Amino acid sequence: MQTVDIVGLLFWLLLLLLVLQPWLSYSRLQAARMELIKRIERKYGWRVITLIHRQERVDFLGIPIYKFIDIDDSEAVLRAIRTTPPDKPIALIVHTPGGLVLAAAQIARALKRHPGKKIVIVPHYAMSGGTLIALAADEILMDPNAVLGPLDPQLSVEPGVTVPAPSILRVVKEKGITNVSDKLLIMADIAEKAIREVQEFIVELLRDKMGLEKAREVARILTEGRWTHDYPITVEKAKELGLPVKTEVPPEVYELMELYPQAPYNRPGVEYIPYQPAHHPPRQAQSAGS
Repeated sequence: MQTVDIVGLLFWLLLLLLVLQPWLSYSRLQAARMELIKRIERKYGWRVITLIHRQERVDFLGIPIYKFIDIDDSEAVLRAIRTTPPDKPIALIVHTPGGLVLAAAQIARALKRHPGKKIVIVPHYAMSGGTLIALAADEILMDPNAVLGPLDPQLSVEPGVTVPAPSILRVVKEKGITNVSDKLLIMADIAEKAIREVQEFIVELLRDKMGLEKAREVARILTEGRWTHDYPITVEKAKELGLPVKTEVPPEVYELMELYPQAPYNRPGVEYIPYQPAHHPPRQAQSAGS
């Protein structure tokens, strides 16, 4: 009887260990990341924020899961920027295939408005929305083999199918407006607006760094459909465009990337060392007659 109880106890202990093991592994990984982020902040004097996504497929019940820039990310990054002292440089480490234009634009605008120096670090790639965020930086630190990507808007023509906005306009132009469907004409109208909106935002991000005319030229190049959406904009090409690119990526950033392995469970795409918000003196209570 006692032997049966011991076997049963060992079974439940083993089961509990199997259940807790992923959580324990993730906790150790997160603690290691936080410690390394602290070390980078102490060494370089930055406020470090990460925006790191993995595009590789993770099978969960047979459903492929991908991570992109979304509203949860923008909320977290905006909170980190808002709680950073105004004179503190921000280093945003970006590794992403892109995502929602709205979320990326929120991050880019908040980063742009930060009074201190803004640095975006790209150890591997920052495509689409990641590139939009990089344009807000005073300095872009890229690995010599890292890439950015074009910013031509992608529109959904049907569930699960997206096409570049410039391609929609090109089809309508070549066929003529009398030879295409009303649906395609509506999509062309949306495409034209989407391109114009992204171009205006790019100019807003770049004009103080390179002048109005050059900013408009870069905005046109990045959005006009000159390249496919996954075209790699290399360090050399980015410099040709006039972007403030350097290749001195701190070695600690590569160490940090090793602590973001592809994992079979959900994990946040944004992490940073929380700062206490500035305390404001309480308002004096007003009298009843005031």
